Formats: sequence, structure tokens, C-alpha cells
Amino acid sequence: MNISWFSAGVSSFIATYLVRDEIDQILYTHIDDQHSDSIRFIQDCSNALNKEIIILQNIYHKNVESVCRAFKFIKSPKGAKCTEKLKKEVRKYWEYENGKGHTYIWGLDCTETGRAERIKEVMSNFQHRFPLIENNLTKEDAHGMCAKLGVKRPAMYDMGYHNNNCIGCLKGGMGYWNKIRKDFPDVFASRAKMERDVGHHCLKDYFLDELPLNVGRHEKPITEDCSIACELNLI
Repeated sequence: MNISWFSAGVSSFIATYLVRDEIDQILYTHIDDQHSDSIRFIQDCSNALNKEIIILQNIYHKNVESVCRAFKFIKSPKGAKCTEKLKKEVRKYWEYENGKGHTYIWGLDCTETGRAERIKEVMSNFQHRFPLIENNLTKEDAHGMCAKLGVKRPAMYDMGYHNNNCIGCLKGGMGYWNKIRKDFPDVFASRAKMERDVGHHCLKDYFLDELPLNVGRHEKPITEDCSIACELNLI
């Protein structure tokens, strides 16, 4: 089967849209820490694609804090525990039930060819497609296409975040966390308490409750820019 692993992000939606007639299933792995607007976006994408988006979720852990507290671990150079339990294990269980040999569609853009190559190396039991890379499309192109298709992008982008990840993503840097502190103070406080309770921190140099207000940087919001490559893919 051709399977789109839908992330509730704009790039993932446009990658899926580009090969929509070839896709057999669209799968989205839900985590309760997603912004509530993500479900609205998923339904809008489903309508635009005229295909069902199947929602999967870990039956034991529904959110990031549940995983970190259960395993007394946050992340290492190899990755975050929440990604392993809430994303990868859900996918592996689906593979256990549905077999291997499928082709997976991913939403990496033309600036992420290195990540694409790593996915092909690590998941060599499957074929992989990267429609944005195939069509030389950037994140900005994807957002421009999303707007032209009449699908409102998730609220997190309009708030200035570059990904529609969990609110309080453990992989964020100092600038990200200082923005979370401002935009979602309750989430920031909850993550800071969790760090102390677990005894590990998600930033290299600080526990969150020690993070100075004036450190880190946060990039400008992604613009909805449709280049020539974007326009050609909407014809």
C-alpha cells in the first residue's frame, strides 16, 4: 500500500495532496498535547483530499508527560522518549498488524534531503517518497499551496511556530521555550515541574525553571509564499 504518515502539519498535507490519487491510507498519530486546532485542520485536509484520515493513538500513554513520568526519562542524543512511545511504537504496531513492503509518503521539503536519506537508511524495509522534494518545493511553497487550496493552516503557525508539534515539544531550543513561557504559561510551568520530578531536563544547559528570559532565538513565522514551482503543482 501507499501510506501517508500525516503529521497534522502543512508540509505533510501538501505532500499528501500531490500524490493523493496514489494513496491507499492516510494515518495520523495523535498526541493529546497537540493544539486543539489540529483536529479542525485534519478534518479540513480530509475534506480537501476527499479521503479519510485515520487517527491512531498509543493506548497506554496519551501525552508527553505520561511517558516521561512513567519512564523517568526525557530525552538523549538519540531522541526523545515521547517520540519513541507516542509515535514510533504506534507506527510499529500498525506495521505488525499490516505487514511490511509498503511505500511511505513523508512531508519533508526540498531543504531536508539529508533527513530524507536518513529515513531511507533507518527504515530500509519500506519504500519512501518525498513529494515536496520531488517537486523542489519549500515550506513556504507548501504554506502558499495550502492557502490557495482554501485550507486554513493550524493556529500554531499563525502564532509564529514553525511546526504544528505538541505544545511544549521536548525537542525545542531556548528561544522556543521562552516563547512557550509567554504563549502557554501553564504548559511551561507543567513541563518545568515535570523536569524536576523526573530529574532530567530537556535543554542542554538549563532546567526550564532556570532558563533566563533573554536567551535563545525564535525565527520569523513561515510566510505563505507560492513560487513558480508551487504554481505549477496547482495546475
